[in-house]
Amino acid sequence: MKKFFIRVATGAVFVAVLLSAILYNNISFGVLFAIVTCLAVNEFCNLVHEYKKTTFSTAIAVVGGMYLFLAMFMMDKVKEPLMLFIPYLMLLVYNLIREIYKKEGSTLDNYAYFALSQIYAALPFALLNILTGFGGAGYNYIMPLSIFIFLWCSDSGAYCVGSLIGRRRLFERISPKKSWEGSIGGGIIAIIAGYVISLFYPTLGTWQWMGMAAVVVVTGTYGDLIESCMKREMGIKDSGNILPGHGGILDRFDSAMLAIPSVAIYLYILEAFNLL
Repeated sequence: MKKFFIRVATGAVFVAVLLSAILYNNISFGVLFAIVTCLAVNEFCNLVHEYKKTTFSTAIAVVGGMYLFLAMFMMDKVKEPLMLFIPYLMLLVYNLIREIYKKEGSTLDNYAYFALSQIYAALPFALLNILTGFGGAGYNYIMPLSIFIFLWCSDSGAYCVGSLIGRRRLFERISPKKSWEGSIGGGIIAIIAGYVISLFYPTLGTWQWMGMAAVVVVTGTYGDLIESCMKREMGIKDSGNILPGHGGILDRFDSAMLAIPSVAIYLYILEAFNLL
């Protein structure tokens, strides 16, 4: 019972902080997710150092991830946004050269897992900045917030429906508790949430919002399975312990890691084909 209350309390604080930071202004949004990016990259690096005995610099990976986030945060505030990425590219080049002078560890493993720390643990949060600027009307909080709303609706719906009528396992080898019935039920609830959001926020049309919800549900489910697959291979239950009762940052944001870039692609496709 104590663990249950700890989990509920942590979840409530987590949601409150997330909502407050996104809703308040772009600065609070940027500060929160810059911190989240650093924690996610650090957590990922610690995991692969322990599992694969890699020796690349966690500090360089964390600085790189944070800079990538901040560069994308500043893109709409400078005249030459691409210039912001020159220091980041220089850091990547430096890391490549640095590895050849090291005598311990596998150079190839170090290259691969350092790159994954940026692509998997840092880039999704950096892409949230693209969403906040979508629509060209300054800071647009509903775009990043909607991703989390859809994920929460999907997770809650999947748990409730799956507990009641879940029979067919979705991916038993990786996540034996997930069912097709639960996933479909959660998806329907998220799509309904997309319809409700469309009534209050005309940034997208009704069908575009509902389509975005569907994208989040599908890719969020795969994001969850991807992290579960990695943890299963590493032989661990949680990616960390920073969030009592919920594990680590990667555990808390696993679904969002794939959903965020997928939504960015979805929105660019709509824009490219004049479907907005």
